[in-house]
Amino acid sequence: MEPSRGPRFAILASRIFDGFVLGGPGAVLVEDGKIKGIGLPADVPSDLPRAELPEGATLAPGFIDLQVNGGGGVLLNDAPTVDSMRAIAAAHRRFGVTGLLPTFITDAPAGLRALVAAAPAAVAEIPGVLGVHCEGPFINTARKGVHREDFIRTPGEGDIEALLSLGRAGRSMVTLAPESVPAGFVASLARAGIRVSAGHSDASAAQVLAAADEGLTGVTHLFNAMSQMQGRAPGVVGAAMADKRLFVGVIADGLHVDPVALRTAYAACGAERLMLVSDAMSSVGAEADRFVLMGREVRLQDGRLTTAEGTLAGAHLAMDQAVRNAVSLMAVPIEHALAMAARIPATFLGLGHELGRIAPGYTASLVALDQNLDVIGTWIAGQPDFRPGDPSA
Repeated sequence: MEPSRGPRFAILASRIFDGFVLGGPGAVLVEDGKIKGIGLPADVPSDLPRAELPEGATLAPGFIDLQVNGGGGVLLNDAPTVDSMRAIAAAHRRFGVTGLLPTFITDAPAGLRALVAAAPAAVAEIPGVLGVHCEGPFINTARKGVHREDFIRTPGEGDIEALLSLGRAGRSMVTLAPESVPAGFVASLARAGIRVSAGHSDASAAQVLAAADEGLTGVTHLFNAMSQMQGRAPGVVGAAMADKRLFVGVIADGLHVDPVALRTAYAACGAERLMLVSDAMSSVGAEADRFVLMGREVRLQDGRLTTAEGTLAGAHLAMDQAVRNAVSLMAVPIEHALAMAARIPATFLGLGHELGRIAPGYTASLVALDQNLDVIGTWIAGQPDFRPGDPSA
C-alpha cells in the first residue's frame, strides 16, 4: 500500500468484499475518511494504528437503507426534525447501516413542509443521512396500505415547489403512484435530482413505463401495495421485472413477500437491480412491542407489525437481518446479498462513484460482519461508531 501523509489507520480482515468480489485476507488503509489503498496484512507498517477483525470476519461496504420510517423508539412522522433523524440513524448504525434515507409517509401538508425544511440540515449535520424519502402523499387510495386515506391527495399548488427543494437535500427520493400525478410531474422531480419511485400504485405496466420515460427509476417495496402481475395485465410488478431502467426495492423479511416471490424477483431482476430495504418502524432497536402510527396502534407479534385491522404497518426488520434473509430465503450468494444492501442502492442514488465499494478514493463507510453475518463494527467516512476502543477513534 502506498505510504501517505496525515491521520490514517488500517483495518485487517480475513475476508474483504469490495462490492463485487469476496477475497482476502486483506488490509484496508483509511486516511482522512477515504480509502487510500487495499493490500495484504503484511503490507501494513508495524507502527500504523489498526483495527484487527476477529478470525473469519468480513469487511464490506456499509449498508444503505432507502426506506427507514423509524428506529430506537422514534418515528419520523411523529416529529419530522433533525433530532428525530439523528436518533433514527443512530439506532440503525448497530445493524450495519452507514447510509440511509429517513422516510416520511403520507401525512398532513404541514408535516411534509416540516420534513422539507429539516432535510438540508439533517444531510449536512448527521453522518450517514444521505437524503430523505417522501413515501406519499401522491399515491392511489386503492393501494394505500397503512397510509391514511384522508391525507392522500393529488399534487396541488405549492407541492411541486416544496418537493423540488429536496433536490438540495442530498440524494432524496419520492414514492408516488404514476397514475395519480399529472403528466410532467415525474419529469420535474427527476430534473431536480430527486429519485422517483413507483409505489402504492394501481398503475398499468404501460403507465409505469411512461413514467420511466419521464425519469422514474425505482419501484418501492416490490409486490406490496401495488398492482400485481397477470398474464394480460402485467401491472407495476410486471413492469418492475421487465424494465432494466428500474431499480427495485424489496422487504426481505419473509412476511411481506413469500420466499418463492423473493426468488422470482431475484431471477427476474438480478443482483444489479434488486435492493434490500428494511421499511423499519420505531420498534427496530427498541424494547416496545407497540406504538402509535398516525393515530392507530400498531402491535408487534411474531415479527409482524399490524394494525388492529390486520394491515401490515412497515416492518420490524433491520438491514443485517435482511442480508441474512437474502442468503437463506432468496438463496443468493453472500456477495449478491451484500451488493443489494450497499452498492446497488448507492448506484440508484447516483452515489456509486463514492459509496458501496471498497476501492481507492471511495468514502470509508464500512461494516464488519462475523461468520454469522452479525454486525461487529461500522465506520462512517472513517469514523468508528460501533467499535469501542478502536484505535482509529
